[in-house]
Amino acid sequence: MQCPVCHNEVAPGTAFCNHCGAPLAAGAAPAAGAVPPTPAYTAVQTAPVPAATAGTGLSDTAAAAISYLTIIPAILFLVLEPYNKKPFVRFHSFQSIGLCVAWIAVWIAVMVLQMVLHFIPMIWFLFSIVHLCIGLGFFILWLFAILKASKGEWFKIPFIGDFAMKQANS
Repeated sequence: MQCPVCHNEVAPGTAFCNHCGAPLAAGAAPAAGAVPPTPAYTAVQTAPVPAATAGTGLSDTAAAAISYLTIIPAILFLVLEPYNKKPFVRFHSFQSIGLCVAWIAVWIAVMVLQMVLHFIPMIWFLFSIVHLCIGLGFFILWLFAILKASKGEWFKIPFIGDFAMKQANS
């Protein structure tokens, strides 16, 4: 069976296309001369995510949420079939990797700044608070991303989400 919008192969009996998210009707074809709609996902929009396909063991939402646990599952989902062909899982895997890289980059920048300013008395106290706030902020963002992925939403983290969306659709 083929999707009438993007013409990718889909499993028989599926309600939505795994690639573009278009609703599938049995035997439905687009009208002649009609331009197929392209799904544009905003920062928070629930997209149809199909249940687990036969033999995969994980639904798309579970795989997307698991990709945030560490950087390792995110990389595995980008390499292993069938997850590397599903835009929803690819998006959240790339976003997980981007979040990890951003967290490490911010941590390194704060550490360098702390080393440069180490001669100021009591600066360690200020940087303790800065480290706590940054760590807590990234932790809350990380939990929020896991929650949104498990609900099947295409939640885009600012700056990181745009990059992840481009990579997922390529």
